[in-house]
Amino acid sequence: MKIYTGRGDEGQTDLRNMSRVSKTNPRIEAYGTVDEANALVGVIVPSGHDDVDERLQEIQNHLHIVQADFADPDEDSDSPRLDDPHVDRLETWIDDCDEELDPLESFVLPGGSATGAKLHHARAVVRRAERRAVALATNEPVNETAITYLNRLSDALFVFARVVNEREGVTEESPTY
Repeated sequence: MKIYTGRGDEGQTDLRNMSRVSKTNPRIEAYGTVDEANALVGVIVPSGHDDVDERLQEIQNHLHIVQADFADPDEDSDSPRLDDPHVDRLETWIDDCDEELDPLESFVLPGGSATGAKLHHARAVVRRAERRAVALATNEPVNETAITYLNRLSDALFVFARVVNEREGVTEESPTY
């Protein structure tokens, strides 16, 4: 497989079904932002916490599936798709982390340890990916479970950041008003 083809030099790219669209197409924006989030998750591993690393590596595979899903405009294709068990897995991880943490009493400023800050950064990019996916879904068919997954993933990354900061002895800062 050749890395460069020249097919995108004029601002067009192929979707999974080989239709050509502008690189500014909402579908490209959605899966491109998921790709950015996936790359950020990759920067975090190794985090210094084996359980977090295992979860993040699984999440990277899930995000790759979301990218493939969003790259395919054909609902009835054989594209990889996320389904409810993927969302359930995130919810289990969130619940597990919540058991380790003191209850949240206010908003938390993103930051903390280096790993905690990276997790917050990834969370913010996942939120943007979710917004891009919701925008795409206003005009085109999209796997709604993938959007739910992105929403839940941002929550998971938030609690992962809190857990890492707690384990590393970093106090969470709340905003002042």
